Amino acid sequence: MNIAIVGTGYVGLVSGVCFAEMGANVTCVDIDQQKIENLKKGILPIYEPGLEPMVNRNMIAGRLHFTTELKDCLENTEVVFSAVGTPPNEDGSADIHYVLDVARTVGKHMNNYLVFTTKSTVPVGTAAKVKQVISEELGKRNVQIPFDIASNPEFLKEGDAIRDFMSPDRVVVGVETEKARKIMENLYRPFLLKNFRVLFMDVPSAEMTKYAANAMLATRISFMNQMANLCEKTGADVNQVRVGIGSDTRIGHKFLYAGPGYGGSCFPKDVKALIRMGRENGYPMELIESVDRVNEAQKKVLFNKLHNHFGGALKGKTIAVWGLSFKPQTDDIREAPSLVLIRSLLQAGCRVQAYDPVAMDQARGLLGKSILFASDMYQAANDAHALVLVTEWKEFRMPAWDVLRKIMHTPLVLDGRNIYNPQEVSEKGFDYLGIGIRT
Repeated sequence: MNIAIVGTGYVGLVSGVCFAEMGANVTCVDIDQQKIENLKKGILPIYEPGLEPMVNRNMIAGRLHFTTELKDCLENTEVVFSAVGTPPNEDGSADIHYVLDVARTVGKHMNNYLVFTTKSTVPVGTAAKVKQVISEELGKRNVQIPFDIASNPEFLKEGDAIRDFMSPDRVVVGVETEKARKIMENLYRPFLLKNFRVLFMDVPSAEMTKYAANAMLATRISFMNQMANLCEKTGADVNQVRVGIGSDTRIGHKFLYAGPGYGGSCFPKDVKALIRMGRENGYPMELIESVDRVNEAQKKVLFNKLHNHFGGALKGKTIAVWGLSFKPQTDDIREAPSLVLIRSLLQAGCRVQAYDPVAMDQARGLLGKSILFASDMYQAANDAHALVLVTEWKEFRMPAWDVLRKIMHTPLVLDGRNIYNPQEVSEKGFDYLGIGIRT
């Protein structure tokens, strides 16, 4: 099967490589000439475990191609995926003009039947606009070429995206015709031979499903963060509460971990877009609006704990920050809690020494020389008045406490992910602060 994927960001590149791995002939398209040239050389614009060797393997096999010209790869293409960005507008709504630009190009240059499929997260009604744009362009050419539209939202977790794509727990596809359904079914069947879990539905429902899924997960995170904050005030321990409620099969254990708030490219953007969608349709999403407010407040919790611990006397303090990406196994720092913490610390007159296994270059491009980017986790902690664990990378899980005790100015650990044993850390001579746990 010949497919084209427009946009070589996180979703587009992972999707394209995984389709190629299963035998499809894939052309990835992007308007960024330098990015395309780098990809042809095997230089990736993102970090994702296992992705680089898959890119190289499928290029060598002749199944994966990169170009800046969508029009040149439309001949005999059966499916065109739009995986371009949908950044938030100032009012929180999703900007879909890149998606419509792709549709416009397809309408101008397509010469055979194809299924135009939105892979990006887009508001309900986007596919209908895509259909209108393509039809208008075909009308300008005075040609009648049949096509279908589909919605195929992605549910990839950064850091585990390849496994999510290759062995999905479900694939959601919105279609309008039986022909489009058959094509999408054939495309995904190799991924789901033993248990075919493609959920076909109408297009608007598929578009909404992505927002609903992310909003539900964001809600669980904000709920647990609020419970953690209440636990601190009442003397309860959120870790014990988490185990207690997670044992209920109706609730389950996932996304019940307290922390400094969610970040990344999806949850913050999609929650705000859903809020905007509700307002535009005269139905305020009051619960989701609260989720967003709780998360914005939670991103300040680490700074507030430091501020309170030092009695407001933060000026001149050196603070070590472990972890910059919004979650482990990615270099993505978009909306990361670490950025809120660092900017607050700098404003308070602190010196910040930070380390992350992967996201240093991304953070350096954003923060410049305002902080010290350490060469390793221990250099970051050297002479620090406090060590703040923000991102739970595996290499941070078993630090040499004796070494830290010797090199730190003040033995204070602020565990933003509750990964350490408070008693053990205290026995090593440290003051310990967590999120919603009893010490």
